[in-house]
Amino acid sequence: MNATPDLTLWGAGTSRTIRAHWAMHELGLSYKVKPIGPRTGETKTAEYTRLNPRQKIPLLQDGDFCIGESAAIVAYLSRMYSTPERSLIPESTHDYAAWLEWCFFVVAELDSTSLYVMRRHRADALGHIYGVAPEVVAQAAEYFRGQLRHVEVALADGRPFLMGERFSSADILLTTCLDWAIAYGVGICENALPYLERIQRREAYQRAVAANVPVAPLR
Repeated sequence: MNATPDLTLWGAGTSRTIRAHWAMHELGLSYKVKPIGPRTGETKTAEYTRLNPRQKIPLLQDGDFCIGESAAIVAYLSRMYSTPERSLIPESTHDYAAWLEWCFFVVAELDSTSLYVMRRHRADALGHIYGVAPEVVAQAAEYFRGQLRHVEVALADGRPFLMGERFSSADILLTTCLDWAIAYGVGICENALPYLERIQRREAYQRAVAANVPVAPLR
């Protein structure tokens, strides 16, 4: 691990950008923030486009290295900067595989296939760009609730975190989706409520919420 990493995080204001902020705080990392938002024109500047031709946030600069996609950033930070005292990634082969499964599940099924579909087609979100479609929103919400059964079954044994007794970056990904679902009025399974409340009390989560504020208003 670098003794003094030179970290800059671009992006703030969304359910995806908060993931990177949160991982930084869990790992006790110092970093610079460029609090640009999506669809504000800030991602389309020449400077940012050179760093990220996709013109999306978040983006992490670690020295000369750049990486985008919120889940990839969190996984990179977990692998690169975890320590015995502050670790976000399991060490054993089987635990690592289970962690990967949770991360891919949350990003693919809960985020991209469900919540982001709702965001695209809600009148109060991106419906003005992609078209308002209440039936699509309702179907995506129902799909989310169905997929959340996987979380409900896992938490039924009373574990405090997805990986058991140990908080990991999989919890970061899941919590942001649970927050997002509640904000959209989708509802979450009952045993996810104490899980969510417990995690929201973490100091790193609260610091990430405070850091995840864009300069320009989001549209």
